Amino acid sequence: MAREKTRRKVHDAVLSLAAGSRVSTITMEGIAGRAGVSKQTLYRSWSSTGAILFDALLARSTDAAGRVAVPDSGDIRDDLLLLATGMIAELTDPAQEGLLRRVTAELQADEDLALEYRETLLEPQLGAIAHRLDRAGVPAPDDVAELFVGAIFHRWLLRSRPFDPEWVENHVDRALTLAGSVS
Repeated sequence: MAREKTRRKVHDAVLSLAAGSRVSTITMEGIAGRAGVSKQTLYRSWSSTGAILFDALLARSTDAAGRVAVPDSGDIRDDLLLLATGMIAELTDPAQEGLLRRVTAELQADEDLALEYRETLLEPQLGAIAHRLDRAGVPAPDDVAELFVGAIFHRWLLRSRPFDPEWVENHVDRALTLAGSVS
């Protein structure tokens, strides 16, 4: 993997390029030029432009050790509330919502990009949430993590209804109740 300083420059470059164009039009040459690094530097650490983009998006949700940051206060309900609120804030942030929507749309038509997304971004995030749920004794933590995240993405993707604090609290409670961890 590239050194941290180089990685940050590459991440900034790909996010800047993605903010103004379709992911499918971003090239390794464009990223290298914007970041001030060689293409070989990129290819030593990433297999594609999609891998770079999803690594950059993942880096925004990792801690200093590179692990996906999931709250762990000891209270699973409070932690899921914090997590849901943070996810919603990220998805609806006017500075990045357009990018996230464009990328999501491109995932539907590009199987290779969708695979990169699942492997590089989605699986680590869901895995970290499932790990937190498992530590709390929630049964079927992988399924509950998908249920938890899926409802948020569904509401955001389809713009079906707004996110309000009452919905977030009810969503967390429903997820935990359906998982059998709350009576």
